[in-house]
Amino acid sequence: MSVNLDFQGRVYPPSGPYAVSAADIAAFAAAVGSTDPVHTDAEAARAAGYPDVIAPPTMAVSYDQQTSHQYVADPEAGIDYSRVVHGEQSFVHHRPITAGDELTGTLTVDSIRQAGGHSMVTVRTELTDAGGAPVATTTSTIVVRGGE
Repeated sequence: MSVNLDFQGRVYPPSGPYAVSAADIAAFAAAVGSTDPVHTDAEAARAAGYPDVIAPPTMAVSYDQQTSHQYVADPEAGIDYSRVVHGEQSFVHHRPITAGDELTGTLTVDSIRQAGGHSMVTVRTELTDAGGAPVATTTSTIVVRGGE
């Protein structure tokens, strides 16, 4: 089955909430080699003007991928994940992701196009906090390689 072009424009129901903990932020910071104390030390984060430790900007991808799972796993979407290559990722941060956040993600399939026998799929995830305020917008393009 090939990628279903009819999914372009589809908006999935919100997923989550995803609890953001200081421990998760510290683990992500360590994984990406960030040594900025605002990611691991609440006092340093407060001194910098934040209410608690903040996530490295790329940590938004963790919640993007959890939100995107509902599309990738949808059998009617026609995505064979064993053939997926991550193509591109971008972030627009409306405010830092902070320990204590409860994030919800809403996924939109922005575009699906065919090129050289492959499918290029671009999805956008809007991450909001418990009050519905925007936190981050992530945009991701995956390439679903065509058959052999």
